[in-house]
Amino acid sequence: MQYQGLFALSLLASNLAWAGSVEELADKVQPQVVEWRHHFHQHPELSNREFQTAAYVAKYLKGLGLEVQTGVAKTGVVAVLDSGKPGPVVALRADMDALPVKEVNNLPYRSEVTGEYNGETVPVMHACGHDTHIAMLMGAAKVLVAMKGELKGKVKFIFQPAEEGAPVGEEGGAKLMVKEGVLKNPDVDVVFGLHINSQTDIGTVKYRAGGVMAAVDPFKIEVHGKQSHGAYPWMSVDPVVTSAQLVMALQTIVSREVKVIDNGAVVSVGMIKGGNRTNIIPAEVDLAGTVRTLNPKARELVYEAMARKVKGIADSMGATATLTMPYGDSYPITYNDPALMAKMLPTLSRTAGEGHVKEAQAVTGAEDFSFYQEKVPGLFLFVGGKPLDVPEDKAPSHHTPDFYVDDAGMELGVKLLSNLTLDYMQKS
Repeated sequence: MQYQGLFALSLLASNLAWAGSVEELADKVQPQVVEWRHHFHQHPELSNREFQTAAYVAKYLKGLGLEVQTGVAKTGVVAVLDSGKPGPVVALRADMDALPVKEVNNLPYRSEVTGEYNGETVPVMHACGHDTHIAMLMGAAKVLVAMKGELKGKVKFIFQPAEEGAPVGEEGGAKLMVKEGVLKNPDVDVVFGLHINSQTDIGTVKYRAGGVMAAVDPFKIEVHGKQSHGAYPWMSVDPVVTSAQLVMALQTIVSREVKVIDNGAVVSVGMIKGGNRTNIIPAEVDLAGTVRTLNPKARELVYEAMARKVKGIADSMGATATLTMPYGDSYPITYNDPALMAKMLPTLSRTAGEGHVKEAQAVTGAEDFSFYQEKVPGLFLFVGGKPLDVPEDKAPSHHTPDFYVDDAGMELGVKLLSNLTLDYMQKS
C-alpha cells in the first residue's frame, strides 16, 4: 500500500508538471516522440514478431499508470485510460510491424536489422512509417493522461501487430484483434487511426468520407483441359488458350461493367503458371491475381461477373475452371463513416489550421483498419511526412528502400489523436 501511494503521488506530480493545452503538451512531448520513432526505426520487427517493440510500448504505458494488456493477437498491446466519468469509449490505433526491405537511407538511425520471413533471412525496415505511428500514439497517450480531468469516458490505446499481413499459416493483424475482443470490455464506440504519408506535406492532414482505401479480394483460377502433343493441338482441350481468353475477359469487367464514374475498381492477374515443355500442351493452368473495389456494390458486381466469365469461357472451350475468391487474406473497404466525418471535420480544421486540411482521393491500396470499421464507426486519416522543400514527385513512395518521412510530421499526428478524442467526448 505504501508503494502504491508513493507511485500515485509521483504520477500526480508528473501530470501536474505536464498541465496545459493539447498544443502545448504536444510541443513538450515532441522530442520524446522523435526519440521513440528513432528507436523503433533502428529496431524494426516483422509481422507477428514485434516482441521487443511490444515490450517497449507496454513498459511505457504502465509507467503512465494505465491498465495494460499484452499478447493480444500474438504481440499486440492494449491500454485503457479511465477518466472516472461516464462517457463514450474512444479507441486509438497504431500498427507496429515492419517490412522485409533493405534500407538505403544514410540516416544515423537507419536499420541494419535482419529477420526471418517465409523461412528466409531478410533485411527489415520500417518502410511504411509504422515506427511513426507507434511514436505518435505513445505521445497522444502522454497528452491524454495529462488531460485526464477533461476526458469523459475511456480511451483505449491499440498497438496492433501484423498490419502488413501475418506470415504464411498464421493469423494476425486487426482481424485477429477483433476476433480476440479488442473492441469489447469496455465496448468501443468509435475508433480513430492515422497513417503518415511520404508524399504529403508536413503539417497537412488528408481525409475522405466513405470509401478511402479499397477492399482486397485475392483470387485463384484453376483451368483444367486435356493434355496433348504440341504438334497435335486438335487432340487437346487447351487450358493455355482458355486462360489467355480469361485474362482478356476479366479486364472487361472494369472497362465495361463497373460504372467507373462512381466506383473505382481493379482486376489484375499477377500470376500464370502452366506447362513444362515447349512441345506439350499441358492439362492444367493456374492463374492468380487481386481485385480491388471501393464500395460494396462494385465488390458484389465484380464477384458475380468473375464467376460468370470464368464458367462461360471455360464451357465455350470445352474446359473446366474453378474460381476461388477470396484466395488468402481478404480485407474489407476502409470506410470512413460520413456522419462521423462531418462531425469531426471541424476538429481537423482547428488542429491543422486553415489551408492544411485537404480532401483525399480514394486509393486502391488497402488497410486492415477496415476490420475495426466493420464493427464500429471509425475514421482513418493521412498525415503529411514530406519535407516542404521536396517536390511530391521526388518523394520516395511507401514500401521502398529509400522510404523517408520527416520527424516534424509527427507533431500534427499527436495533436490530431488527442483532439479527436477530446472533441468526440465533448460532443457525445
